[in-house]
Amino acid sequence: MQYRLCDDTWDEKELGAIQRVIASNHFSMGNEVKQYERAFAEKFGVSYAIMASSGSAANLLAVAALVYSGRLQKGDEVLVPAVSWSTTYFPLYQMGLKLRFVDIDRHTLNIDAGEAERAVTPKTRMLFAVNLLGNPNDFDKLSGICERHNIILAEDNCESLGAVYHGKACGTIGLFGTYSTFYSHHLCTMEGGMVVTGDEELYHYMLSIRAHGWTRELPGDSRILHKSGDAFYESYNFIVPGFNLRPLEMEGATGSEQLKKMDGIIAMRRKNAQYFLGRLSGVGDVYTQTETGESSWFGFSIVLDGKYAGKRDAVVKGLAGAGVEVRPVVAGNFTRNKVIRYMDHSVFGVLDDADFIHENGFFVGNHSRQDFDGIDYFVGCLDAILKGI
Repeated sequence: MQYRLCDDTWDEKELGAIQRVIASNHFSMGNEVKQYERAFAEKFGVSYAIMASSGSAANLLAVAALVYSGRLQKGDEVLVPAVSWSTTYFPLYQMGLKLRFVDIDRHTLNIDAGEAERAVTPKTRMLFAVNLLGNPNDFDKLSGICERHNIILAEDNCESLGAVYHGKACGTIGLFGTYSTFYSHHLCTMEGGMVVTGDEELYHYMLSIRAHGWTRELPGDSRILHKSGDAFYESYNFIVPGFNLRPLEMEGATGSEQLKKMDGIIAMRRKNAQYFLGRLSGVGDVYTQTETGESSWFGFSIVLDGKYAGKRDAVVKGLAGAGVEVRPVVAGNFTRNKVIRYMDHSVFGVLDDADFIHENGFFVGNHSRQDFDGIDYFVGCLDAILKGI
């Protein structure tokens, strides 16, 4: 038996959507992407949704819009959790911002709100909250910090589509939120990402930045540019230093079909999670992520504690040998990656909890269909390996 990181949620609907695009003979970003964006915005109750080629691209798109709109200036400081995926951080560095790493809470795996407030300096302009592995942050606390210090709250929600905090969809709480629809995530468009915002000006900047920085995608009455009305001129008129972050029509078409399945997918992930929590409770000296709000359970984190702390290598090797796919808790303490030497950054205090997760944490998959048998197999393997250490 195997226990995989992800499962396949496609059927004839997605395959039919791809065939529809093939029949249209229009493959670059077009009406299928626009329809998906409209449906996504409606689903999450936001004014604007803009699709990008990946969740990583969505982060770059949103951060660049903040800089080019003047909301952030190069050299401004951004608070980030010390545990996240690399492309939470890279766009900040790439747009000339300074990262300030803050420790996490070893139980929620999200940024420690108390540490975050203590980390604020006169140069701090934004808190980039990451909802890790499906788990919402405590946004009452984070919103309070941002209000008291007059800084922007933004969300990297790439791993947490479908998560909810006090009735609000994660990704819609900050000035902007980003999502990933990479094949192993809650929804799958092969590659793909989305940014949502209620801010029209930021949306218009993103429309330009996504496609080379040109003005072609902007409405005639855009808040950031009065267009000439000359379609020939506006086809190659550039306003900001943009990128090519455009998605494909196939990704938009499959996204529309996946979005229709979203509620069922999230409900099943939560059902699996409740079963997993019950099964894991019988295994001593390990714990999983403490839920804040309503997690969408991207995967199941495992943290080795007590007598098993420091023995992760043996556990991971044993699980891999049993056919269980295992990954680190994203990039662990990111400041321990060699790439950090290229980045303008500082570290607030000590990153004890991030280090603990870096050395003792891993995660396994959760699936979009009921998989109690798979969970039984994984927990049984884990229990047997631990008893043999």
